[in-house]
This record gives sequence, structure tokens and C-alpha cells, in this order.
Amino acid sequence: MALDGGTAAGRVVSPVLVGREDQLRRLVTAVSRPPAVAVLEGEAGIGKTRLVTEMAAHPDAAGRLFLVGGARRIREPFPLGPVVEALRGLGELLARAGLSPVAGALRGLLPELAEVLPPPLEPLDDRAAERHRLFRGLVEVLDALGPVVLVMEDLHWADEQTVEFLAYLLAALPARMSVVLVYRGEEVGAGIRETTGRLPDSVFHDHVVLEALDAEQTGVLAASILDAKDVTPDFGAHLHELSSGLPLAVQELLALLRERGALIQLRSGRWARKALAELDVPPGVRDSVRERVGRLSAAARGVAEAAAVLQVPAQVAVLARVGGLSRAETVAGLDELLVSGLLAEQDGTAVFRHVLAAQAVYGGIPLGRRQDLHTRAAAAVRSVKPVPLGQEAHHLRHAGLLREWVDAAEQAAGQASELGDDAEAVRILEDVLRNAPLEPERRGRLAVRLGWAAGQVLRPPEVIDLLSEALESEQPGPSRGQLYFLIGLLQERLGDDSGAQRRAFVAAVDDLGDRPELAAWVMAALGRPMDAAVTLAEHTVWLDRALEAVPAIGDPVEEIFVLGKIAASLSGFGDPRWAALTDDVRRRTGGRPRHRQEVNAYRSIAENVCCAGHFELADQLLAAASQGAAGEESSREPLARCRLVALLLAYCRGTWDGLDQETALLLDEYGGRPADRITAETVAACLALAHGDLDVARRDLHDVVQRTVALGGYELLPLSVTGFLRLSSARGEAEAALAVTGPAVAVWETKGLWPLAVRAVPALAEAMAGAGGHDEAADLIARLSALLDGLDAPLAPAALAHARGHLAAGRTAAAEQFLAAGSAYDRLGAPYEAAQAREQAAGCLFAAADARAEEPLRAAITTFQALGARWDLDRAAQLARKYGVAVRGRYPGGPQGYGGGLSPREREIAEMAAAGLTNREIGQQLFVSPRTVEKHLGAVLRKLGLRSRAALGMHLGVDRDGL
Repeated sequence: MALDGGTAAGRVVSPVLVGREDQLRRLVTAVSRPPAVAVLEGEAGIGKTRLVTEMAAHPDAAGRLFLVGGARRIREPFPLGPVVEALRGLGELLARAGLSPVAGALRGLLPELAEVLPPPLEPLDDRAAERHRLFRGLVEVLDALGPVVLVMEDLHWADEQTVEFLAYLLAALPARMSVVLVYRGEEVGAGIRETTGRLPDSVFHDHVVLEALDAEQTGVLAASILDAKDVTPDFGAHLHELSSGLPLAVQELLALLRERGALIQLRSGRWARKALAELDVPPGVRDSVRERVGRLSAAARGVAEAAAVLQVPAQVAVLARVGGLSRAETVAGLDELLVSGLLAEQDGTAVFRHVLAAQAVYGGIPLGRRQDLHTRAAAAVRSVKPVPLGQEAHHLRHAGLLREWVDAAEQAAGQASELGDDAEAVRILEDVLRNAPLEPERRGRLAVRLGWAAGQVLRPPEVIDLLSEALESEQPGPSRGQLYFLIGLLQERLGDDSGAQRRAFVAAVDDLGDRPELAAWVMAALGRPMDAAVTLAEHTVWLDRALEAVPAIGDPVEEIFVLGKIAASLSGFGDPRWAALTDDVRRRTGGRPRHRQEVNAYRSIAENVCCAGHFELADQLLAAASQGAAGEESSREPLARCRLVALLLAYCRGTWDGLDQETALLLDEYGGRPADRITAETVAACLALAHGDLDVARRDLHDVVQRTVALGGYELLPLSVTGFLRLSSARGEAEAALAVTGPAVAVWETKGLWPLAVRAVPALAEAMAGAGGHDEAADLIARLSALLDGLDAPLAPAALAHARGHLAAGRTAAAEQFLAAGSAYDRLGAPYEAAQAREQAAGCLFAAADARAEEPLRAAITTFQALGARWDLDRAAQLARKYGVAVRGRYPGGPQGYGGGLSPREREIAEMAAAGLTNREIGQQLFVSPRTVEKHLGAVLRKLGLRSRAALGMHLGVDRDGL
């Protein structure tokens, strides 16, 4: 019989949830245990919105206020769109809430709620402070609403301000609040994922990933939609093949079959497979949606095309204007689309039930008709107040009205920049510069704006070609100077050739006469040791010129920024002037940097003085910089860069607890920034060596040394060079290692960077002696002792004594040098190096039958245990066994000290690996790099005495309690 009657006849959505029972239970559990954060991840059409709807209707979620907002594909230069959407209709509820004055900051963001919000606050001069106050106001309102569940949908399209707010909210989530973050995993940015990477222990957290339905579940879904007891296995299997198990595709295919009259049930059930085969429906949704639309009336097709072009919820009047229809035609067509299930009603507007259906309809509109629709859409959105500039620009572009598009896009980019949404400004400006016909002067102006915006985002796009293209046309001097300058800055961020950076900066200087702050900035940049061929003398000339130019800047914040750059470079050269300049920076800011440029100054100095060995001062400067960066709500960039320096400082000071995880996060975060990422890569490679992951360490240290030289990161080189030389000497490969590190040593010589590079001299002397270059090593140490005398080089006393120990003629004399080095490292606060020196002293004392040997060895072992430095600990333990020194049982794990058992993170990774997940899949779920997973898994196998994942799976299956 034909399915042509009853409630099932027009049904396109299953009345029951299929294949998602466990996921629903997890979501309901999460929102019922505030404070809580649940992540719902899945591809387009997988059923995320349906699952959220079921969650809100679940009896266990009763009594909670659900607030739902979603990001839009066509983004606006107005930030926080999803949050505004969730809050704008709550006037009646907020009228009964007692709001503090800080909620008055929301009046500009939520004019609809002005009557129930406190009076407006006085504006602040600092944009970061304004943003922080706005975020406080939003949290105040959310908290005042009582038990609430905030659902943020389609966050793969979220603007940067929304990401920043979510990070702010989740860092201190109100006690009665739960948050559900919904996104497509393949499209979401790292920023959204990172918001849930460091939740407080008090916050309940679950991450639900929706997978496609299997063949059996697809059959159950089809039967539910058709109101049938079941479907034949052949029918379900072929439907699964065509739909790939995507619920939306299943719905659309069944709707098409119904409309074709192909759903005729025979007693045998074998017709179903044959009917589907004869239809020859292609996989996916496109063709089925287009055919469904084609069967509708002309008015319905016109409304569908208008809705597909608009892409956002639209009122009847807007659909009529865009579609070129009368109101009566629009209403009739809209009703037809709502009944068919293609469109859905949403707060008095209509929108496609799913974006895939909208895209399918849009792709079927002929070019001429499509451009006409976009022209009318641009006119329609222009009548909205305030004008949604992003939508206007989008429609003008696709209407082929390029000049009008450029005007609207420039306004939208300007608005985005004013609101601190640099990423959106970059997206708009790059699109214009790549695709619009522009006069030379306008191209130059927009390219300058693009360069400035691109330099502010965490992952700048590769837009240098657009700035270079602008330079090919005649540009006025100031624009030309800025373009060269911005090219140099972006080349630095993207890790391009350091020689090219220098040439760009040199070309910029003469054209920046009317911008003294930029001219001084360029001079300070040329004073930084980047190009390997440039000598210390030339760098010093540029730094002196920059210092002389500072008084002409006139802007106190910009002056502090340039002074910070100069002080950082001088500290790397051991020039004592850096200390006075640093004191000046701290005095001018009262020890509290507030503006982004001031934060940059503190961070720059902190990074270089950390490399030089001034760890205490670096810690003070970095703490102040991080506090200032935390108030910069418009961008994650300042705080992320502070975290990089904190990573470096933590490694140098031996505070390694949790360092692996932070390193992995920063490696992922800086994936598109090689010049900055090299810091995290350096720390990761050095930790791999200390932890005993020798194959990983040998590969990565070799690679990091060579790439750091290529990137011009000469201040970082001593760490990786030290690690590479130590490992190579232990393997009897000193001569080959010296050849690899030779370019680094040559750069240190050329640029006078020995105040920083002296850190590597002990490992260098050991390798040189091991390769038969004892006399050359002695000459180097003598020369450096004289060279560093009078320079600011806090690492020199410890490192030179350490190096002399490797060359001393007698065991006792060597031990004395090593012991002196250990004490000097202690004074610096460098426990890892101190322990190495003491271990080497103990080896010499044991060989000389000196009774003092046991004490330094025990001290070294204690430090190695605390650090989790397994490579060093194993070596020291061998020495202890050789000479009969009793020590506590071998240290089996990392710095937390879990004995022979697994740490919580190791246990988590073990279970996931045993379940068959790859390192990459595990890393994606835990927000760490595959390399971090590899390290933890290696520790698991070592502790359990296993050799493979297969053995791990068997072990967990037999004795799970053994973990």
C-alpha cells in the first residue's frame, strides 16, 4: 500500500531520537550538574541541533532556563553575536533581577534591554578595560537569571570576541550555570577548543562527539520517519550507502522518494531495494533538495532562493523584497516551504532547516538570477539600522557590484578593527585586495590596514604578496615606508628569510620621517640579531640610533615599547645599559603595563633576560606582562606570547610540573607561526631528552638547531645546541655534532652573543674534547673568560667553571670545577644544570677514591627525580650502583611521582590507545599534540613492561584494576 495518509505522509523528521541515547544522557547529566561545560561536536547534518532540542525538553533538565544563540556564516563586524542573540529577549526576566551597576556596560550591546539595565557607565579610555567591563556585565546578567543553560551553536563561525568572552566566562563559571558549546569539529578554530582546555577542577566537563549512523541505525531512522515497524535490511543498507549515515541526508532522500511516489510497500519487502537502485540518487543532499524544490510552486521556489541567498533568518518583508514577490505570494510560498520541512520558523523569521539544504538550493540558482537576488538582498539589508555591513558587503560582492562592495567592505573592516576584531578585518581586507579592481592609492591604503591587522592576530595569514603587490604601483612615501615595515614584521612572524626581513626594514627607514615612532621601531628591529651576516657593530649602531630617536616619538606608550625592544637586544649582547633602560620602563609604567605596547616591552625584556640567566627579574617582568595581557580582551595574542616566555622560563628554572601539557598546547596554538613556535619546539625537544625519549630527542634537537639558525632565533640556540651536543657526546658522535652546530657557533661569534651562548659552552667543550680538540676547547674558554669580563653575563661563572671541569687535567681538579659550577648554578636558580655538574663531580671523586663523592651524587639524583629527568637519573643511578651507593628505588615516572603506577593522564591515554585510537585521535580529544601522546604512551608501556598497543589492549582487558 502507498504511504499517502495519516501523520506520516508529510513527515520529514523522526518523531523519536535514533542512535543518540548515550549522547543525550551525557548532555543532560552535564547540564544538571552546574557549574558544567559540555561540548557537542559533529559535522554538518549530523543532528547536533536536534540533540540540543531533546536535551532542553528532557525531564531531568526541567527548571532550568535555556538560552540559545548561534554564530552566522555571514559574519558581521559586530562582536558577540551569539551571546546577544541569546540575551536580547530577556527583558521581562531581567526586570525582576537585581543587577549591579556593572551591567550598565551592556546598554550599547543590548539596546533592546535598556529599560531593564542599570544606567550607562562612564566610558573608559582603555579599550581593553572597556572590553573587560563588558564581559563582567554579561556574566553579571547570566548569573542573575538563576539556574541557566547557555547554548552556543555553530561556534565554528564564531567571531574572535565571542571566543574571548567564552574563555573569560569558563575561567570563572557561575555556580548555577551550565554551558553547551556546539560546533563542527572539522571547521572550528583552535581558539574555541582551547576555551575548554583548562577548566577549573570545580567545573564538570564532557565532550560529546556525534558520529554518523551505522546501517542498522539508518534503517531505524527511516522506519521512524515513515511510521513503519521496520524496513528491509536491503533498504536500510542502501539508504545508508547513499546518505553516508548522515541524518539530514536520510531525511531528504526519504522526502524525495515520497514525492516521487516510490514508497510502495509490497508483502515481500524486496521492492524497496529495487526502487532505490532504479532512482540512482547520488550520495549526499544536493540533488534531492533541488528536486524537492523543483516540485514546489513558483512562489515557493522564489522564497527558497531568496532564503538561500540571505543565509540568515529573515522576515516575510525581506524575503518578499529579495525574491521580487508580492506579500501574498511570499506568504503562500513560505507556508508551502514550512509544511515541506525545508524551512523552519524562528522567532518570527524563516530560515532553512539546515545549511546543507540552503547551499544545495543556492548552488542551483543560475548566475544571472543569483546576482539579481544578491543585488536586492544588499538593498534590503541596507535598510536595517544599524546596517549589517558584513551582510551588505557579501551581497554586493556576489552581485558583481565590485566598487560598491569595496566601499562596504572597507567600512566593515574599519568597524571590525575599532572593535578589536582584527581577524575579521584581515578576512575582509584580504578578500578585497585579492578580488577587487583598485586604484593604486586605495590599494596601498588598504594594504597598510591589512598589514597592521594581520600583525595583531595569533595566526597571521600569508598576505605579504598583497603588500608587495601594492608596492609595485606608485605609492606616496609614508605608505611605502609602512608597507616595507609591515612586510618585515610579517616575514618575522611567519619565519621567512631573516635577510629578507632586514632588507625590508632598511628600505622602510628613510620613508618614515613623519612617523618617528615607526622609524624608531624599525631601527630597534634592525638592532636585533636576526641576519647571520650582520655584525655586532652594525646592530649596535642601529640600537644607538633608535635610542636617540625615542624623545622625538612624543607618545609615552610608544616610547616605552621602543625602549623595551632596545633593552631586550642590549641584554643579549651583555651591554650593561639594558638594566638602566629596564628600570626606566618600569618607572614610567609604575611597574604595571596596561597597554598592549607596554606589555610587549615587558615581555620582550623578560624573554631575553631569561635567556641570559636573570631568572628572578624575568619572572617579575613576565608576571607584570601577563597581568596586563590578561586585561586585553580583544585579542589572545599578548597573553599567548607571554605563555611562550613562561614556558621558556619554567624550563630554565626547573619548574617542569605540567610543562609537557603546556608545551603541547602552545605547539598547537602556534602552528602557523614558526618564528614563535620554535620556542615551544625547543622546550619540547629538550624535555624529550631529559625524559629519556632519546630517538625523539635526537631527531627533534637536530631539526630544531638547524631551523632556529634559519629563523634567526639565535637567543634560543644555546638550549637546543646544549641538548644536541650532550646527547651526541653520550652516543660517541661528538665530531658529527660539532659539524651540525658549527653555524650556530659562527653566528654567536659574529654577533657577540656569547653572554647568552655561554650556556652551551660546557657541552661544546665536552664535545670538542671528545673529538680530539682539547686544546681548541681550552683556547675557547680562555678567550671567552676575557671577552665576558665586564659584560653582563650572569651564566658565565657557572658555565665556564662547568666547561673547565671537562678539560681539567686531574680528577680532583675536575671535580672542584664541577662543584663550583653546581654552586654557581644554584645561585642562578638553574637546578637541572646544577644537578648535571654535581653528577659529573661525583664521577670524578669516585674515580679519585675521594670520600666526598657520595653527597653530590645523592643531591643530583634527588634533583633528577624531582624533575622527572629519566635520562639523567638512569645515568646517575648506574654510577651509584657501580660504587655501591644505596639510593631509593629507581624513579619510575614524571615530576608528579606516581611510583610504578600510572598517572591520571597516562591512565586516560592508555585506555584510549587500547580502544584503538591513534595518537592523533587521542591528541584531538585531549587537546595535546600527538608527540605528547607518544611520550605518555611510551611511559605507559615502560611502566607496565609491555611492548605494543596490542599487548596493552590485552593487559587492560585482563587486569584493568592493575592500572
